[in-house]
Amino acid sequence: VVMEGAGAGFRKELVNKLLHLHFKDAKTKVSGDALQLMVELLKIFVVEAAVRGVRQAQAEDVTQVGVDQLEKVLPQLLLDF
Repeated sequence: VVMEGAGAGFRKELVNKLLHLHFKDAKTKVSGDALQLMVELLKIFVVEAAVRGVRQAQAEDVTQVGVDQLEKVLPQLLLDF
């Protein structure tokens, strides 16, 4: 939610390139709607990772979220998505 106010997000061009890196057929095309959906899903994923990282840092009584906290929440985050 905080990120929305800051206007943060992923550029469609970047998401399109990332998707195409994993396609088996180079001729595969992504519709504009599908691309927009992926942009939104990535945004939600990153916000959720940040929120869970903050909660993990609070549980550990540390003032900054670091790689350690994100590594601890990543497995559960991947299972939820």
